[in-house]
Amino acid sequence: MTSLFAPTPRTRRFVMLAATLGLTLAALVAPSPHAHSKDLIADLSSASKIVSIGGSVTEIIYALGEEKRLVARDSTSTFPEAATSLPDVGYMRAISPEGVLGVGPDAIVTLEGSGPPEALDVLKKASIPFVFVPDRYDEAGLLAKIETIGVALGVKDKAQALARQVEADVAKTLALTANVPARKRVLFILSLQGGKVLASGSNSAADGIIKMAGGVNAIDQFSGYKPLTDEAIITAKPDLILMMDRAGDHAAANADMAAHPALSQTPAVKSGAVVRMDGAYLLGFGPRTASAARDLAKTLYGDAVVN
Repeated sequence: MTSLFAPTPRTRRFVMLAATLGLTLAALVAPSPHAHSKDLIADLSSASKIVSIGGSVTEIIYALGEEKRLVARDSTSTFPEAATSLPDVGYMRAISPEGVLGVGPDAIVTLEGSGPPEALDVLKKASIPFVFVPDRYDEAGLLAKIETIGVALGVKDKAQALARQVEADVAKTLALTANVPARKRVLFILSLQGGKVLASGSNSAADGIIKMAGGVNAIDQFSGYKPLTDEAIITAKPDLILMMDRAGDHAAANADMAAHPALSQTPAVKSGAVVRMDGAYLLGFGPRTASAARDLAKTLYGDAVVN
């Protein structure tokens, strides 16, 4: 059997790329499941000096109207713009415990997958209450994320109202593509470096947003993000290539794709169907996710979808 992805020893390079983007492979791929019973969520209702770690966590806290309780955030928390005025305690996978402790927090709300473990151990030894927020890439996971944060902050009613709003927004988005005659195939590329295409398979944020937009992930034979062989790219036959618009030195220019021996043979590159979107907006799975999925759906299907 032909392998769909090419093994590579450059895993650290890809992790560094994701760090530059404000994302990690661990943050992009669905984490290991954990129990999140309401009874197990720490009560932060009296907390007034909260550190928020994870862009979607910060967005949800703002959407709940509880932003005045924040004293710091991580570097992936760039929306809304007002959040950027808060002290930055570092990248969510490379948190500085000194930076966190320096703002004198009485609670920490963080996405699953934050770290490193040694930093979390230091913070736990400081007896700061933690809430770990589940991060799954579908409608149910998004609503659970809102509920978890709302219960933790003691604003369950606000969270329920926000969840209803988001649920309705997702339903509106799904309805846009309910009757499209043929589903478009989408290839999400995290990076193109040295001729190697690092792409998204199933069980990832990219996979989740493609499905919510009514598309089909062109790569579904593995989970997470892996380098593809040229044969796998040609076999995938994507109608559209999707990327983040802030990929730094690892960005794939249209000219690079046109010169690539495999990408150049895909329907997407031949027709110029290449779309770049803000990474946090596209992959964050927060309150703006339905809007991001609608934008992608309209790009995929144009007049076939109606507002």
